[in-house]
Parts: sequence; C-alpha cells; structure tokens
Amino acid sequence: MADFITTYSKINFTPLEPKIEDIKIEDIAHALSLMCRANGHYTEFYSVGAHCLNCYDEAVARRETPRIRMACLLHDASEAYLSDVTRPVKKNLEKYMEIEERLQNMIYEKFVGEPLNEYEKQMVKTIDDALLYWEFYEFSAVKLSDTEPFVAMTPDFYKGTMKQVEQAFLDTYNEILNPTEEIIVEEKLTIKWEGH
Repeated sequence: MADFITTYSKINFTPLEPKIEDIKIEDIAHALSLMCRANGHYTEFYSVGAHCLNCYDEAVARRETPRIRMACLLHDASEAYLSDVTRPVKKNLEKYMEIEERLQNMIYEKFVGEPLNEYEKQMVKTIDDALLYWEFYEFSAVKLSDTEPFVAMTPDFYKGTMKQVEQAFLDTYNEILNPTEEIIVEEKLTIKWEGH
C-alpha cells in the first residue's frame, strides 16, 4: 500500500512525513471546498472551505491582524490532507492529534511564517468555536450551549457552489498577501503585512 495520497495538483503527499514544499494552497482550497462540515449531518451541504471563509470574515470584522486572518482562513487546512474526525472521537486519538498538529503547524509555517503564538491560537479557536455554534444553529436548529457566542459580523452560510468557494478561498488568500488597501488593526494603527 502506498504511504502517500495524490493531491488535486498531482503531488504524491505523505501525510505522516509531510514536506513543506508539497503543501499547495490550490490543493487546500480545492479539497476544503468539497468537504462537508459536521461529518455530513447538516440539513444542507456546507463546506469546510466556506466555514474557513466565514472565520476569515469574522477576523476581519474584529479587526484582527493579517496573521490571524490568514490563520483563520487556514485553521482547518490539515483536513485537506488528513480528512477530519469528529471532536468526540478525535480527543481520544492521541496519535492522530499529534499528526494533525504537526501538519497544521507546518502549514502555518509556510503561509503565516511561523507557528501561531498562544494569543493567536486562542483567537483562532474563539472565532472557530463561535462560527461552529452559529452554523449548527443555521443548519440543524441546534444550540450547542446556553450562551450565544459573540460574532462581529453576520455569517454568510451560502457562499455559492463548491467551485465558487474554492475560488473565493484562493482570492482571499491572495488578498491577504497583496492587500488592495491598508489593513486597520486597531484605532490609529495601520500595518501592511509582508506574507510568505
């Protein structure tokens, strides 16, 4: 049996021994646009790619840094190579979690410049969890907790076809790297991020 998967861009990718040069944004955008959230248990198809775009939009609405915006866009990128496991099962799969963390950190290293610091990790998790709550409510009419998490924008759960989500993912990635306007992070603080 082969120890690699063949990606959309025809790369033989070894998930257990990944090479940073084999990680391609085109493969991530394509695969995530075709993967359904919630293990397919929503009432309608809603892709991991669309979820990542909503997380990015939330980071923008919160005026987070370009690093956090990029991290929000890519926080599930390892799933493009590993697929996903539901949260109740994943927390019992220590080896899987190690593999996932190693690959996700490599993805951050490639596209963000280095692994996330503790604040950045917490902010991405906060945004991810908030969007999870609201998408569950949208697609299943289920509230995951008694407290509604804060969101700074109204999530768009209908981002178009799989192909449109894939293109929006790539466009968003390129916009972060090459912003058409300056990015305001805090009051009177303007930065322009040099991406990798």
